[in-house]
Amino acid sequence: MMVNPPEFLAMRFEEHRPHLRAVAYRMLGSLAEADDAIQETWLRLAGSDDRRIDNLGGWLTTVVGRVCLDMLRARKRRGEEPLEHRLPDPVISREGETDPEQQAMLADSVGLALLVVLESLSPAERLAFVLHDLFGLSFEEIAPIVDRTPATAKKLASRARLRVRGAAPPPDPDMSGRRRVVDAFLTAARGGDFDALLALLDPDVVLRVDGGALTGGLRAIRGAAAVAGQLDTFQRMATAATTHPALVNGSAGLVNTLDGQPLSVMSFTVTGGRITAIDILSDPRRLARLDLGPAQD
Repeated sequence: MMVNPPEFLAMRFEEHRPHLRAVAYRMLGSLAEADDAIQETWLRLAGSDDRRIDNLGGWLTTVVGRVCLDMLRARKRRGEEPLEHRLPDPVISREGETDPEQQAMLADSVGLALLVVLESLSPAERLAFVLHDLFGLSFEEIAPIVDRTPATAKKLASRARLRVRGAAPPPDPDMSGRRRVVDAFLTAARGGDFDALLALLDPDVVLRVDGGALTGGLRAIRGAAAVAGQLDTFQRMATAATTHPALVNGSAGLVNTLDGQPLSVMSFTVTGGRITAIDILSDPRRLARLDLGPAQD
């Protein structure tokens, strides 16, 4: 049976969907908006003459990048609260059971700490950095998307890279080592052991907590002593909740539930054997929209 052209085009698009969702997620930090960007990309493909497209993957990446850039700029025009005032959406999975689409989403160790920094970039800087540094597009390919010259696109990516390196140190490559540090954190929290907790923290550690509108949005605490000073809160969370180890954006994390309901998602960045960032999402409305099933089995 012959496949008609629209069905064939849809089938080819689906082959690229994991990659496109990965690009959109890095650009937008929102799973729902990433899906909206993918839908808009499909509509543009469906309305085009695909016979004139030599490299479908490259064409789709360019289009989804342009769609995401427009969405980022629209946020500013509408005067929306910047996403840097809340944590990006985390991607939760069970350790060792990441499906192909999640693997594409989480390649390059795109942890929450890195996504937080990306939220602080200008839309053009973010696009240049994401498409070049994370997906390998040339500046000649990026330049038309941002309406700049290749040299200017290169400068945009360079500025973004400097900010990322300064604010989001890369995590240790050894996943088992990162998990041991997170397990030690949990042990120290449950036992109320201040000295053990302090020893696990990098001197410049940052704790970010997003409890949603009811708690004033995103709050940040910096420095080992100040973060360790939250021990009572960590202890209450660790002893009152049921804690499940999980991968949060591809790194060792924790999902906490109370009476079967999600209480919080914790993401840890471990660099040099110490915790450099702890990101906690405890906004009930956003937790309800996340797929936390695998972590709660």
